[in-house]
Amino acid sequence: MQRSIENETRFCVLNTLAETGPQHASELRDSLEIRSNTLHYHLDELVDVGLVENRKRKDSDSDGFYSYYRATSLGEGILEDGVRELMRREWDALEAYS
Repeated sequence: MQRSIENETRFCVLNTLAETGPQHASELRDSLEIRSNTLHYHLDELVDVGLVENRKRKDSDSDGFYSYYRATSLGEGILEDGVRELMRREWDALEAYS
């Protein structure tokens, strides 16, 4: 799991999903400006470790999409209580010693 989130692209994917909510892969691709095959590779990695889930709808929405990705509660928790907290502590330490 740690190895999955330490990759910059996967971190950006998870962070985007946590901040903006569920998105279809094409929406993620456009917002992150990465190739579709690259995005799907990283999404599969995040799904495999339980940080993101791929949800499927019975009916397509107005754009014809049947599935979308969203950050799991575990993914959101690791971001907020793990990565972001470590970043806040690092910024506080840098500020204190600057």
